[in-house]
This record gives sequence, structure tokens and C-alpha cells, in this order.
Amino acid sequence: MDRIKIVGGGRLTGTIPISGAKNAALPLMIASMLTADRLTLKNVPNLADVNLLARILRNHGVDLAVDGKRSGGPSHLGETFHLTARDIVDTTAPYEMVSRMRASFWVLGPLIARMGIAKVSLPGGCAIGTRPVDLHLQGLKALGAEIDIDRGYVLAKAPKGLHGARIVFPKVSVGATHNVLLAAALAKGETLIENAAREPEVGDVADCLVKMGARIDGIGTSTLRIQGRDRLEGAVHTVLPDRIEAGTFAMAVAATGGDVMLAGARATDLTTALDAIRRTGVEITEADEGIRVARNGAALEPISIETQPFPGFPTDLQAQLMALMTRARGTSVIRETIFENRFMHVQELRRLGADIQLHGDTATIKGVRTLQGAPVMATDLRASVSLVIAALTAEGETTINRVYHLDRGFERLEEKLARCGADIERQSAG
Repeated sequence: MDRIKIVGGGRLTGTIPISGAKNAALPLMIASMLTADRLTLKNVPNLADVNLLARILRNHGVDLAVDGKRSGGPSHLGETFHLTARDIVDTTAPYEMVSRMRASFWVLGPLIARMGIAKVSLPGGCAIGTRPVDLHLQGLKALGAEIDIDRGYVLAKAPKGLHGARIVFPKVSVGATHNVLLAAALAKGETLIENAAREPEVGDVADCLVKMGARIDGIGTSTLRIQGRDRLEGAVHTVLPDRIEAGTFAMAVAATGGDVMLAGARATDLTTALDAIRRTGVEITEADEGIRVARNGAALEPISIETQPFPGFPTDLQAQLMALMTRARGTSVIRETIFENRFMHVQELRRLGADIQLHGDTATIKGVRTLQGAPVMATDLRASVSLVIAALTAEGETTINRVYHLDRGFERLEEKLARCGADIERQSAG
């Protein structure tokens, strides 16, 4: 199992290209199941989760051809996927696949909508919380799906097809919004989704569905109105840049000092997070080519935030902000309102010398003068990258184990940081 070794203390300077968003690429790939025509997706990141979903879709009968990056093209543009689901040959998504990646559960909506039947494993537990799928199933039931749970599988059928409905989510759920939105695109009549997730990745999927022939009003708002279609067509769509990757690198630059251009990043997708970083005393400049982040030696100021659904502060940047605040001159407070078990990185940050106290859903971080390198263990995707940020500022050497979590969501992390001056390398434990 690979590990990453980091010798801290260096400043980051240069340019970091921002990859396509994993959280948009996955549902966009699943959207290919809604049409027999070819869906071409550009700027797809080369990540473990993307590759796993490609295997799952192939099992369903989706043909996938991949073009690499063009020589001389922009460095932040990823691969191009050509997906064709001419024939769905299998309507079962097995446990061994779904249990490895929750987003693969989203095949449920397209399978019911197009094939009228689906057998999809329940995702099971998750390192950062239970994240039940009740809202997914309630939404699909409202569209006319008959759903039973048997031996860990969702058995769904819609012998007469799906029909439009008014669906009011009792709380915001990105996954449920994706699943119902995908299904509603092929449902008869009009579907109204209220309290829908407003994340940019949801809007990106909706924009792609419109290119495929769907009629969707309210994109980017909490109310989506979808006019179902008998069939959707092929399209060409470019995956939006990854706002979580951009926010992560912004905090790495803020933590180490330096001056970095995040090429391709969109500030409009990161307004709350960028405002939080500015409050720490870091300079953030929006430019045509991306976002520039700079800190020229000034001390980091402590801040207090709580995670919220978009447009609030993203839960996927909570761990990274905590790593940043370990170096602030004062006390910061972070309240996690989205997931009930997303502080597992705290114990590992303490191993580096961080002063963090937990009280329920709230972490209190007292800034320290120095962190000390040490062996640490990654527990999930965002926790692992928070350890990278802390290690970049620590004195001496830090070894981060179980970095396969990083490969799920960060493309060429070590290469991007090394090009900006970080002393970082991947080592094989074998």
C-alpha cells in the first residue's frame, strides 16, 4: 500500500491546474444510461472513483472509449469519455461494486426510468456517517416506482413507466437530487423538485441533461421543474472545474505561504470558502485564468465557520480549513452540520502537535507555533488531504499512510504540489 512522504517548511509558488470535478463527472457518466446515443464528456479527471464507475457502467452495457489529453493543450483539461448505452444488458448493480463507492447507487434512477426495473445494492455504512438513502427512495416512489428492500438490495420496478410528481425534500440531499433529477428526465409529464440541492455539480448535470433534450427550469436554485421526455439524445459536455480541489489547494497555499495561480478554478463556485480564507488574512484575487492565492508572511487570523449546503461553507473543505487553522494566532471554531462523524482527522492532526478539542459537532482549534512531522494515517478522502496540508507546514518529515483515499478524489496531487516547490513524494510500501 502506497504512502506519501512530506518534508515541511517550504513555500508554494507557481501554477496549479485544477482538474474536472469528480462530484460532477460521476453523475454525468451515469446520465449516459438515459440515452441510446453517445454522450461525450470532456475534462474528466483520472481518479480511482471515476475508473471504478467506468467498470460498473460497462457491466450494465455502457460502451466507453477514452481519449487522453491533447499534446500542447491546457494542462488542467482532463480526459474525454465517449459513453454509449445502446443496450442495457444488466439492470443489477451488485454489492461488491456499490459498497466501494456510494455514488454508484445513483444508477437506480436511470435504470428505472429507461428499463422499468432495477436491482441495486444498498450502499452500506460510510466512514463519515450513515448517509441513508430514504430520500432517494421516497423521490422515486413519488415518480411511480414500486420499491421493496430484500436482503440488502433495492428492488424497483415501474411497469407503466415513471410519471411526473411534486417532490419536497425534507432536507437538502445532493445524492437524492441527482437520482430523482436523472429519473425525472424520462418521466411522463412534469416533475417539481423542491428543496433541491443547489451545488454547482447538480447544476452541471442539469445543464448536460438540457443538452440531451431535457427541459429543466430553475437550474442553480432550490426548485427544479423538469418536463419529462420520451427519449433523450446524445450530447457533448465539459465537466466543470473541481471547486473542492481548488479550495484545498488555496488552503495549502494559505498554510505554507507563497503565491499560486489556481488555473481554471471558478471563484463563483467557491464564494463562501474564499471569503473564509480572506478572513484569515490571505490575499485572494480573481482573474480570467483562475484564482490567485497569496500570503507574504503575515500571520494567519483565526475564524469561526459552520458547514452548510451550498452556497454555505462546504463540508468537503472542513478538514482542510481545520488544518489551516492549526497555524492561526488564536482560537478558531468549526461546527460540522452535515455529517455526524466527520472529525476523524482530528486525532491524526493531534499527532502532528495540533491543539484541537471536540464537543459534539464542534471543534475548537487553538493555533500553535509549530507542527512536528510524524507518521499519520488517512481515514477518508478529505481527512487525508488535511494531513497533507498540515504536513506541508510541519517541521521535519511526515509519512501519510493509506493514501489510496487521496487517489479517489485528487488527480496527480503530488505532482501538482511538487511543481510548486513542495518536498513530497509517493513511496511504495511493497
